[in-house]
Amino acid sequence: MSKTPISVAYGDGIGPEIMKATLAILEAAGAQLEIEEIQIGEKVYQSGVDTGIHPGAWESLQRTKVFLKAPITTPQGGGYKSLNVTARKAFNLYANVRPAISYSPFVETKHPKMDVVIVRENEEDLYAGIEHRQTKQVYQCLKLITQPGSERVIRYAFEYAKRHGRKRVTCFVKDNIMKLTDGLFHHVFDEVAKEYPEIEHDAWIVDIGAARLATTPEAFDVIVMPNLYGDVLSDVTAQMSGSVGLAPSANMGDHYAMFEAIHGSAPVLAGQNVANPSGLLLAAVMMLVHIGQPDVATKVHNAWLTTLEEGVHTEDVYREGASRVRVGTSQFAEAVIERLGKLPSHLKPVTYTATSNERMSHTESKIASKVEVKQLVGTDLFLDWGPGLPDHLGEALRKVSVDDLRLEVITNRGIKVWPNGLPETFCTDHWRCRFRSASESTVTPTQVVELQRRVLEAGFDIIKSENLYTFDGVPGFSAVHG
Repeated sequence: MSKTPISVAYGDGIGPEIMKATLAILEAAGAQLEIEEIQIGEKVYQSGVDTGIHPGAWESLQRTKVFLKAPITTPQGGGYKSLNVTARKAFNLYANVRPAISYSPFVETKHPKMDVVIVRENEEDLYAGIEHRQTKQVYQCLKLITQPGSERVIRYAFEYAKRHGRKRVTCFVKDNIMKLTDGLFHHVFDEVAKEYPEIEHDAWIVDIGAARLATTPEAFDVIVMPNLYGDVLSDVTAQMSGSVGLAPSANMGDHYAMFEAIHGSAPVLAGQNVANPSGLLLAAVMMLVHIGQPDVATKVHNAWLTTLEEGVHTEDVYREGASRVRVGTSQFAEAVIERLGKLPSHLKPVTYTATSNERMSHTESKIASKVEVKQLVGTDLFLDWGPGLPDHLGEALRKVSVDDLRLEVITNRGIKVWPNGLPETFCTDHWRCRFRSASESTVTPTQVVELQRRVLEAGFDIIKSENLYTFDGVPGFSAVHG
């Protein structure tokens, strides 16, 4: 078998230790890998590269298209961008696959039947990273959900379920509140589900869904969700399974893939030989399947399961009376190597085949699209104004209009404060002022620009504007609370 080139980053904190342990196991198991080591992370950030990755590393990744990455440290503040987010977007790694499995009774957990896979959208949502400070008091983060972005990760979740013999795919959203963004994700989920009649599907509001996941994870199989919910809940489920140190992660795209543990670099543990390499090792198993070495993946995974059930445990899962021996990072790797070729006696052995390969080619959207009539019907102008009473602002803006494009309502933090607002409502210096056509006729862009000019001339500070559109007469903007 010819060797497969992969890019490897040792990372920061505990990263070098767990990567060294992982690669030792892979080599002993006969993995055919041509390793290109690249430099990323804290030292690269400190050298002045705000992405945390040098151009030479990008060249390696473009060449190998497979990235095995140890945890890195992203400096807080200072304009540093998350390397993980940058890599996911640069290489279109839209699906983050995170299994959370119970290894009871060998790893302590309150959920011995847990076997959940979370498929997290990886590029959009609040992780688009578009934030602005708009006033002295108010900061904004934009939540972006797209139809094609939602469709491909949802389709990936159903394909994953199909290939791995899973029975159900569940969607978590918050579309009772975010009716447009999460509403779109839910709608696309329902449409894609129609293509997989053999797989059960359901959807939950994320808060009650998360509550049920936390108490009865065995009720779920594959869960697909937008980026933020998936990030939070995949860490929760990993810890529920026994330790976040056991959890792997695969970031999958059509042409590239990145494999990593879900935990961070834990610098306080660095150099102490105590970190659990299991999360990164199991991510490497997912990588072996991806690059077409399922036999090696099977050997490594079963040796790891055997090590676990024989009570050879690192500090994070060690229990007096239940574990047999407490070991460090390197000793755990040696224990796994000693058990290569063995099968677990109590835990279910795994078998990977060529059909387990999770490469997917992007397909064109199968959701029927239609031509919609888009009409401009008004504009929301956001002002930095205050302190002052909503009625004072309303009275001043009522005098500003263009034709019949006039002030309709003012909100503060999304709550209506004019007209007829409640005096008890707490207000900041950030005001949304909605102007609509009094005759409900179509508005022109020229009228919107003229309105902005007149508002500015009246002495107001416009910090942002959003045009209001309808699509086939259906509002493409949220209603006003209150």
